[in-house]
Amino acid sequence: MTHDHRPEVLRYTAFSADPAGGNPAGVVLDAAGLDEERMLAIAAELGYSESAFLTKRTGEDAYTIRYFSPKAEVPFCGHATVATALALAEREGPAALEFTTPAGVVPVSVVREGGALRATLTSVTPHVEEVAEADLTEALAALEWAAADLAPALPPRIAYAGARHLVLAAATRERLAELDYDFARLEALMRRLDLTTLQLVWREGPEVFHVRDPFPVGGVVEDPATGAAAAAFGAYARELGLVPEAAVLTLHQGADMGRPGTLTVELRADDARVRVSGTGTRIG
Repeated sequence: MTHDHRPEVLRYTAFSADPAGGNPAGVVLDAAGLDEERMLAIAAELGYSESAFLTKRTGEDAYTIRYFSPKAEVPFCGHATVATALALAEREGPAALEFTTPAGVVPVSVVREGGALRATLTSVTPHVEEVAEADLTEALAALEWAAADLAPALPPRIAYAGARHLVLAAATRERLAELDYDFARLEALMRRLDLTTLQLVWREGPEVFHVRDPFPVGGVVEDPATGAAAAAFGAYARELGLVPEAAVLTLHQGADMGRPGTLTVELRADDARVRVSGTGTRIG
């Protein structure tokens, strides 16, 4: 098709104002001439957990967007959505955007706060489901966690807000910090259950959590700041009554990787969808 088309590939980090923090993403604002093979090749060359590609402009501030990890296309990626929105805002000014993703329509608003841009995405309608005991046992074995390493107050569930994530809560911060898992074994389980990441969580306070996201199906050991999982976790926390129906949660992620970032998760009583917001900046 158009392998001679060489698009501009931008590099942004999301959920941190520091280029060395948060989660880096590749962003291609004009991917109309690219086929799947070329988009996958760009994502693999970058080596970030995901890259985003705007394949079509459908309105004034509306676009079709696709996401690729180094290994495959993914249905939704929160940090690459935030990165793309910030890249557009830097070029065209803050706006209310609309991205049509493979998972559904995701509105994103970008505002300027104290000189910095901040993006807020609104997820597709989420849902939460039970995880089979055998699958939980296999996940724990792949992670090399004991059943006693889980926090009883935050039971395991599979949560979805554009992509599927297995939520597992650690009983201690130390357990969360010691992430050394069987890559192939966990990848096999995740492919069978159609999971994008595992959302590993430790609760610091009523509305403050520390999270980590193994991402072997994407070809990387760990995702530094995971917007899609943050949205899914918001739905999980509300569904299980762990937080009020209207709440603002703070998720700290990436510190154990040396790339600290902060994700803000907003729940509204009159809206099942979950909002995830953060800052970001261009890399290089």
